[in-house]
Amino acid sequence: MKQGDDIMINGACYVRVSTDNQLENYSIEEQTDRLKAYCKAKDINIVKFYTDGGCSGGNINRPALQQLLLDVENKSLDAVIVYKLDRLSRSQKDTLMLIEDKFLANHVDFISINENFDTLTPFGRAMIGILSVFAQLEKDQITERFTMGRIGRAKSGYFHGGGYAPTGYDYVGGNLVINEYEALQVKELYKRFANGHTVHDCWQYMSKKYAANCRTWKSETLIRNVLKNQVYIGKVKFKDVIYQGSHTPIIPEELFNEVQEIFLTSRKNMDSFKRSPFKASTLLSSLVYCGKCGAKFHGEHGNYSCYSRTKGDKRYVIDPDCKNKKWKIEELDRTVIDYIAGLNFSTLEALPPEAPRSLDYSHRIKEIEKQIEKLVDLYQVGSIPIHTITEKINALTKEKSILQDAMDNINDIKVTPEDLRAAKDRFAKLLLSGDLQEKRYCLTILIDKIIVDDEHVNIIIRQA
Repeated sequence: MKQGDDIMINGACYVRVSTDNQLENYSIEEQTDRLKAYCKAKDINIVKFYTDGGCSGGNINRPALQQLLLDVENKSLDAVIVYKLDRLSRSQKDTLMLIEDKFLANHVDFISINENFDTLTPFGRAMIGILSVFAQLEKDQITERFTMGRIGRAKSGYFHGGGYAPTGYDYVGGNLVINEYEALQVKELYKRFANGHTVHDCWQYMSKKYAANCRTWKSETLIRNVLKNQVYIGKVKFKDVIYQGSHTPIIPEELFNEVQEIFLTSRKNMDSFKRSPFKASTLLSSLVYCGKCGAKFHGEHGNYSCYSRTKGDKRYVIDPDCKNKKWKIEELDRTVIDYIAGLNFSTLEALPPEAPRSLDYSHRIKEIEKQIEKLVDLYQVGSIPIHTITEKINALTKEKSILQDAMDNINDIKVTPEDLRAAKDRFAKLLLSGDLQEKRYCLTILIDKIIVDDEHVNIIIRQA
């Protein structure tokens, strides 16, 4: 703030009020009157009032405050004045950020008249931090009281939905009351899923049969939410704690548990078959291997290609001179699909198991470990900046993890004849319109690996 008898100080007054604070004599008019009186007494020229009405002090996403910050950056102000510190913010972090990073950084002082201090003095600067702590404490206490009230409602069995009722219920007077027509749909969904239909199948069926309920059945995500929601067995949940609800259940607990077991089993299987930390974009990704050098094939630009040949990712290159043939994605996909369609598991069980080529990245892993050791030595002698060393070590560690994961997981999947038959049937159902990841899930149950050697394609089925 500029000082001196002959220099006019240009100040901006910020006023905020929320609904709760209307009851605390912090009205806009009250704050405005006190700010005007203060500035008149201090010979401060009020350039503008910035007013946020009905805005919480818990964040800084307020229209008037954002405009004030723009004007501060434009160097048109000498000081920002508020009636009380918590009018600026109730968050300690936001308060200090606004004062130090926005106001003071732009040579704009800050004054809070209720606490009688400003940033011109060391005492004022210290008091800002102290009072911000108490403003944050007040906010936390309000939040705690609110949370305790909601916990109390949950313990009493009341559903917390903010007026929104889950499918199958209506929200009446703060209670869940069964909507018979929607409850019938929920029961049908649970039975279909428990009888072996996939989430995708259920979504297609429900969205067509109950088109009027498009809000509920418009996506697979909503289907999953209904199938996993404990509200249907008479429970309510708040802050990850389950309480006995006061409403009437729609689904028997035995059926609900059966459905959750299906989800759990599917998740375990999907985790077991996961071969890459990245979501695959082609049907056969992570299943195809080069018959010449042993590297993986990957799908790009319409082709499945050996990593060694394309050199797209050096972590997967085994033989830089590999010349294995590229396959059109649709051609190799069709070859595998036709093969799966013709599988006869009664004859498969009589075939001797094939010995798939094992992957060995141990040489590269040892090289990575040596490189990391060298980087650590370089750090100790201080010849390379720490941020450079950190970046290199992180990249090498990630590469090592991917290679080790590929070696560890290549042959660790155990399946039963029933698993193979079920996966084949499910894959056939998904072919026309199923989700790509679900199709891949079925193939990873059926196929151990696909080895491509120019024109020859060897599809190795898992041994039950």
